[in-house]
Amino acid sequence: MDSSVLTQRGRGQARRAADSPAMTAAAKAGFVARGLIYLLVGVIALQIALGGGGGKKQADRGGALSELADKPFGAAMLWIVGVALVGMALWRLSEAVVGSAGPDGTKASKRAMSAARAVFYAFVSYSVLSYAAGQKGSGGGSSDQRSDDVTAMALKWPGGQWIVGAAGLVVIGAGVYIAARAVMRKFRKHLRTGEMSPTVRKIVDVLGVGGGAARGIVFAVAGVFALIAAVQHEPGKAKGMDDTLRSFRDLPAGPWLLALIALGLAAFGVFSWCNARWREV
Repeated sequence: MDSSVLTQRGRGQARRAADSPAMTAAAKAGFVARGLIYLLVGVIALQIALGGGGGKKQADRGGALSELADKPFGAAMLWIVGVALVGMALWRLSEAVVGSAGPDGTKASKRAMSAARAVFYAFVSYSVLSYAAGQKGSGGGSSDQRSDDVTAMALKWPGGQWIVGAAGLVVIGAGVYIAARAVMRKFRKHLRTGEMSPTVRKIVDVLGVGGGAARGIVFAVAGVFALIAAVQHEPGKAKGMDDTLRSFRDLPAGPWLLALIALGLAAFGVFSWCNARWREV
């Protein structure tokens, strides 16, 4: 038999393995878990903006996990979220190995991005599961303290300022990329929009644009702070998600701006749930 036919058959079998019900369920569970974390972060950030009880909470993943742990059946929920994020990591890994859905899903650039996302979600799932297991300084630690520690360590390396500065530029670029793709509604090509009613499609568009733009802005601003830390050689200038969000509050009309960003992050959480329902896996 022709070798090209065998290759195509092998790829087809690999894709069927990636599209198995188990992998589809893993991806959907991951989107639900990610959505819950972003929704909780958005709620905490909104409380901070409005001057409520959120002022003593962390508007980051650690704060979201602490909030979740305080709820009824919180310990069980933490384990469920952690395992669901493992599913997200495995799904992204399958995309890196055999390609993702869509005509350009097997491109090297797409696979590389999926691999990077798999590593990221593997780290996030590990931190959440560690937190669920009682290591409160892991997934529930302050993102601001971790940012300070990592930046301080990197600045001590040879060429540390350049490394931190380059990392800041990468994060800024990622934020702009995320926001721009959201505004251009690039997410539509990954969703089964034909299964949505016109009203639902409009709602999903609003959630995707608003949520993605807010998420991208937060990434970009965090990158700016990392760049400032590199230029001034001051690790304390780098900010985690919590301090980045609080920095909006210090601007003119800051509370309203932070409230808008908070609503956007919450919207991204709900948009993640829409992905769980309509994403082309």
